Amino acid sequence: MQVHESTRISRRSSLLKIGGLLAGAVAAGGWKAADSLSATDEESSSAGPAGVASGVVACVLAPEQTEGPYYLEGDKVRRNITEGKGGVPLWLRLTVVDVSTCKPIKGAAVDIWHCDAGGVYSGTSVQNTADKTFLRGIQKTGADGLARFRTVYPGWYQSRTVHIHVKVALGGNVAHTGQLYFADALTDAVYKRSPYNKRPNRDTRNAADSIFRNGGSRSLLTLRTSGNGYIGSITMGVQRS
Repeated sequence: MQVHESTRISRRSSLLKIGGLLAGAVAAGGWKAADSLSATDEESSSAGPAGVASGVVACVLAPEQTEGPYYLEGDKVRRNITEGKGGVPLWLRLTVVDVSTCKPIKGAAVDIWHCDAGGVYSGTSVQNTADKTFLRGIQKTGADGLARFRTVYPGWYQSRTVHIHVKVALGGNVAHTGQLYFADALTDAVYKRSPYNKRPNRDTRNAADSIFRNGGSRSLLTLRTSGNGYIGSITMGVQRS
C-alpha cells in the first residue's frame, strides 16, 4: 500500500538515507543473559560490549519472524510515534550489534510498528486507517548501536499475543525481521489500567501464540518501570554480510 503524504518519507528513500535500500533478509540475533539480573543491574552491567567483556552476556542468533500483514511501504523518521494515542507510556531502547563481535553498529535503520490500545493498526484500509500513521516510525542507531522510541504499550487483537513488529536495515540489506514480546504477567497488570480495561478478556497469551512459539521467548523485551510507564530494552545481533 502506497501512502501519499507530504510529511512522510517513503521507506525506500528513508532507508537509503539512514542505512541503505531494503534487500534480502539475513540472520539476526541478540544478547543472551548468562545470569538472572535485576532491571537496574542489567541496565548498568550487562548491556552492550561491557557485558560481553565481563562474561555476563554472549551474542546469540535470534529467530526471524514474519513481518505480518500491516507492514507499510512508507514510514516517518521520528522518535516519538504516539501521535496522541492513549496508553501506558513505553520508551523503547533497541540496540543493534554485530553478532560476530558483539560490537554496536552505528547507522542501522530500525523500523517498528504496532497496534494501539484498541488493537488497531494505522495505514490499513482493512481497519479504515489508511490515512493514519500512528505507532509507526524509523530511527537510526547512534555510535552505541542504540535506537530510541517513545510509544505506548500495545493493545491486543484476536488470535495474537501482545507484540511489536521490528525490521533492521543495514548496508542495503534487511538484517532482521522480527517481533518483540512482553511477559504475560506484566501485560495482565498493564491491562487493568485505562484505556486497556475497556477491552477485557484478551484471547491469546504467549504460549498459545503460533508465532511466539517459534522462538518468541528469545525476543522478550526486558522492562523496568519509569514513572507511570515502562522502559523496554533488547539487543539485536545481526550479521553484516
